[in-house]
Amino acid sequence: MDVSNQLPTHVLNHLLNNEDYCRRVIPYLQKEYFEGTHATVFDLIVKFVAKNNKLPTGKVLDLELRKIQAPDDVLNNAAKLVTEINIKSDIDTDYMIEETEKWCRDRAVYNAIMDSIQIIDGKSQDQTDGAIPEILSKALGVSFDQAIGHDYIDNSDDRFEFYNRTEERVPFDLDYFNKITKGGLPNKTLNICLAGTGVGKSLFMCHCAASVLQQGKNVLYITMEMAEEKIAERIDANLMDLPIHQLETLYNMIKILDRTRMNEWIFRLPRPEKKNVRWKKL
Repeated sequence: MDVSNQLPTHVLNHLLNNEDYCRRVIPYLQKEYFEGTHATVFDLIVKFVAKNNKLPTGKVLDLELRKIQAPDDVLNNAAKLVTEINIKSDIDTDYMIEETEKWCRDRAVYNAIMDSIQIIDGKSQDQTDGAIPEILSKALGVSFDQAIGHDYIDNSDDRFEFYNRTEERVPFDLDYFNKITKGGLPNKTLNICLAGTGVGKSLFMCHCAASVLQQGKNVLYITMEMAEEKIAERIDANLMDLPIHQLETLYNMIKILDRTRMNEWIFRLPRPEKKNVRWKKL
């Protein structure tokens, strides 16, 4: 049998004959991933494992089939499938798990697309078009990954490598901040400035924005309260090392800003209650 074309049969074969495979994949398998006779046999295996906490045999499945109320052709095809999967496969377990994960994701995406079509056609009674993104996102997120975080013992080598990793940082132009951050802020990290009202958070952020601009970096400044012109005014004052009130009489501001040779974008967002904020355009 070709694995790519007969994967549902191979999945059932390993569920019936390979306990390691069964324990590792059965939490992620869904009946709707299978079709026809395969779905019937899969349901029998899952129910037996859930009830008895062990794998069924081919004879047990034959007995369970007789309890099902179904047309004769369905039962006959199911009996043939049980006979077929009763012979243990020699396919490597890890390979089968990898292929099963891909197949489950493909089936989940296919089912999600079909469900979305039903919603668009107005054939769904309990879902609207707004549910489609969540349906597709959930299908694309199908994975067998069991990692839940850092294992203190097993990941000790990774931790040692992390301790000795040299990170590229964005330095401050303030010596003490460079001292306490060991050279600045690491790239691709989220950093938060906390302080009370009126202490100077915006002042500090504008100062940092000007400093980073002078290093040749791009800056995106999102302000939730202060007008974007006021933010730009503060950054201009930092770049030119001048009091804000002198900016209105300055004529060479464009030339000085041009010497930074980078882009700066400043956006003032509407209040949270307004739902038309277009984050993706940022």
